[in-house]
Amino acid sequence: MSAPLVRRAAAEAVGSAALVAVVVGSGIQATELTRDVGVQLLANSLATVFGLGVLIALLGPVSGAHFNPVVTLAAWFTGRRGEDGPTARDVAAYIPAQLAGAVAGAVLADAMFGKPLVQWSTHDRFAGHLWLGEVTATTGLVLLIFGLARTDRAHVGPVAVASYIGAAYWFTSSTSFANPAVTIGRAFTDTFAGIAPGSLGPFIAAQLVGGALGLGLVLAVFGRPAPAQTTPAPLQGEPELAPTLP
Repeated sequence: MSAPLVRRAAAEAVGSAALVAVVVGSGIQATELTRDVGVQLLANSLATVFGLGVLIALLGPVSGAHFNPVVTLAAWFTGRRGEDGPTARDVAAYIPAQLAGAVAGAVLADAMFGKPLVQWSTHDRFAGHLWLGEVTATTGLVLLIFGLARTDRAHVGPVAVASYIGAAYWFTSSTSFANPAVTIGRAFTDTFAGIAPGSLGPFIAAQLVGGALGLGLVLAVFGRPAPAQTTPAPLQGEPELAPTLP
């Protein structure tokens, strides 16, 4: 990334805020338009797919469009021996920006629909099968992002990542949060997309486990990266494609 760190952190904050606003706002809108839970989830997932794809395409050239602490940590871990990944200083700026943006996005969505600006969610999501869903969703997300980077197909990231998240809404029991920042932001709204504060810990732990498993699968499927002197260096930011979702 060639942009100054302050601009990259700002892009992460704006992107995370917009992502959570899309997730929470579309959830509120859906529940006000229909009582059919299936239709509500369909509307919520479609809005997230479109919104996430646009945000990655728009902000990817600035910050890598992580919007997700798991992706940021994975990018730092894989790039720590070279110059193609975020530094520890970048991580220290990105993650707080993502968290603050996610909370701001939830507050914005509530404000737009006339809800209390901050109201802790009462939507309990405390169950083992949901944690397994989060492990699965995050594993697949990390495998996709870093697999695309390793195969020189980072340019399809906006479509591929958004499509994966849309699918994971439906094939995982947790509806694929797969993102600690988004998970925390969604605790601040007692609406369709919310998650009770008491459910946060296991969800975030499951996401971190999924991130580690995803990196393990990248190694198992694609092998270790070739030495820098024998292959062209990857474009900066390729391992920093995108986030995650909700």
